[in-house]
Amino acid sequence: MAYYINGKAPRGKRWFIFLGILIFFAFIFSGSLIIINYHNFGNLFKVISLIRSQYLYPVSTKNLVEGATKGIVESLGDPYSIYLDPDTYAQLKEQINGTFGGLGILVGLKNDYLTVMRSYEGTPAYRKGIKAGDIVLKVNNRETKGIDLDTAIGLMRGAAGTKVKLIILRQNEGIKEANQKLNGKTEFTVELTREEISIPTVEGHILKGTKIGYLTISQFTTKTPTELEVVLGKFKKSQVQGILLDLRNNPGGELRAAVEVAEKFIPKGPVVYVDYRSGKKDTYSVNGSNLTLPLVVLVNEASASAAEILAGAIKDRKVGILIGEKTFGKGVVQTVFDLGNGAGLKLTTARYLTPAKHNIHRRGISPDIIVKQKLEAEKDLQKEKALEILQQKLAA
Repeated sequence: MAYYINGKAPRGKRWFIFLGILIFFAFIFSGSLIIINYHNFGNLFKVISLIRSQYLYPVSTKNLVEGATKGIVESLGDPYSIYLDPDTYAQLKEQINGTFGGLGILVGLKNDYLTVMRSYEGTPAYRKGIKAGDIVLKVNNRETKGIDLDTAIGLMRGAAGTKVKLIILRQNEGIKEANQKLNGKTEFTVELTREEISIPTVEGHILKGTKIGYLTISQFTTKTPTELEVVLGKFKKSQVQGILLDLRNNPGGELRAAVEVAEKFIPKGPVVYVDYRSGKKDTYSVNGSNLTLPLVVLVNEASASAAEILAGAIKDRKVGILIGEKTFGKGVVQTVFDLGNGAGLKLTTARYLTPAKHNIHRRGISPDIIVKQKLEAEKDLQKEKALEILQQKLAA
């Protein structure tokens, strides 16, 4: 979910001014004049008028305008373009800053289902036994199948001290809370109390008996580059000779953070190209102050967006080996606009291309070495293969 943050959108004082502008002005595209279909706007006015005068219950103008705004965005058919009501917008900004009231789980979409990728130690979810591979069927009675990730995260987050109920589906293993069993799986309900969560996005340690630094980046926030500096500083003191970078289950995040992280791994030159509808093109490059250590990168089908920017740059610039499974395939960039009154708009405004000009949207990035891995598997086959490759490089 790579995106820019806090682009400014113009504010209108009243909803009817906005509608008036739409009706009485024309749009100019590519030098040709396109007149608005007045009948469509006539229907909009009729619907508003009928609801205000005939609907059984009173409805505020504010609710009508907010519903119309949401509907306009949904009509794009783009799962990444979303109208953000004030509560959801506030939660998104907290997510980008890395601190929020939540449950302590990292989730992603797998086969259209909201799936737990990681449960962080010491958090409400961890204490309740929620773990990787669990499918979240409902959040407070809201079904999650087919839900967009931002909405799902917004439902689970909220003020510290408030409660949230999850219905979880898991492979049968004698769960005490089980309500029912479904085709070899157990469905159970768990209630959690939200807490103020501050989860590091970067973690790292030296793998036992080696000189290899194992580095995990779980998402990209404004804090990620600074956290990476700290971990790499520890690696330098320990004189690591190779790095295993784990980007599995990383849903992405802030574009600029991903580029700053790439600075540590990519030699001088481009990291990503951003291509706009207007024809404008931006190139994000680094100055060549990168590490020169052997590098292996782990990716899977839940590595998305900003994680794919980094993985694609590493692959195209030939500075590391990708191991795992094909990535998610989100190659579009969103800008977050502040609409005023606490609301926001996350809108797809560009696509990105890897340094070799590959468009990976809905295609993903294929790893150099494919290794399949199940979430619930006891052995981490992908990590074992990556370690094997790194040790071969060091021995050479």
